Amino acid sequence: MTRNERARLIVFSRAWCHLCDDLLAALRPVCEEFGADIEVVDVDSHPKFEKIYGERVPVVLGGGTELCHYFLDTAAVRAYLLNFR
Repeated sequence: MTRNERARLIVFSRAWCHLCDDLLAALRPVCEEFGADIEVVDVDSHPKFEKIYGERVPVVLGGGTELCHYFLDTAAVRAYLLNFR
């Protein structure tokens, strides 16, 4: 990772998941602050990910590492995003 590289978080989610909606609503302002991108992956559209995550969504990954699941861990996400400043 370089300082010029833009941060990207992946959120494994489901369309009908209220926890997913809540986490994304809380995550968006943090990502805007750091200029980070969010990629939302619907696990129901990807059998491989549905098998891995099942009902354990939402899950936030940064650089291939799980930063949090179910609820936003703002401190963990901020610590990850600080690497891109």
